[in-house]
Amino acid sequence: MIRVLLADDHAVVRRGLRVFLELHDDITVVGEAADGDSCVAEALVSSPDVILMDLRMPGSDGLTALRRLKAAGSAARVLIVTSFTDATQIVPAIQAGAAGCVYKDVDPAALANAIRTVHAGHIVLPPAVATALAAGPSGGDRIDHLTAREREVLAEIALGRSNREIARALHLAEKTVKTHVSSILMKLGVDDRTQAALYAVRHTP
Repeated sequence: MIRVLLADDHAVVRRGLRVFLELHDDITVVGEAADGDSCVAEALVSSPDVILMDLRMPGSDGLTALRRLKAAGSAARVLIVTSFTDATQIVPAIQAGAAGCVYKDVDPAALANAIRTVHAGHIVLPPAVATALAAGPSGGDRIDHLTAREREVLAEIALGRSNREIARALHLAEKTVKTHVSSILMKLGVDDRTQAALYAVRHTP
């Protein structure tokens, strides 16, 4: 069962999402939040697997909430659900740790699949956002967008180690390593771990 937290300042949006998501046997809604502050607080209480988060909320917005969730050690995968179609509005959230993004006019079935995809450790991005990320900072600047843990994983990738070997070396679950690898590939704008290893060799001091 995938445990989902809904974070959106519009009650009607949360209600609609809850009704739809609870039609699925493998998804359950464990909480709701109307702003970034309550999203972080609720996430720490209900321990969701996936958070559906709007970017623009009153008080603490989605981007701030993302950073606070990471600082608090939340393991939840965050899927941005936004009305923004400008990729430059979404890229900072991905760089801050969101596992993906869908637009609010997404087909309901596609939303359920996106939840399953990010829960499995993968990234979900609209084509325009993926293109903006790939065309973003070049050279060593992209390394700067990696978290400290992602840099550790990248260093292990550069040594040619498998996910299982990296998990053993860094004392992590193999599933966690897989999640980090997916995030690294996305942030560096490369297609596979071989390209990531080459990127690390060329751009890491």
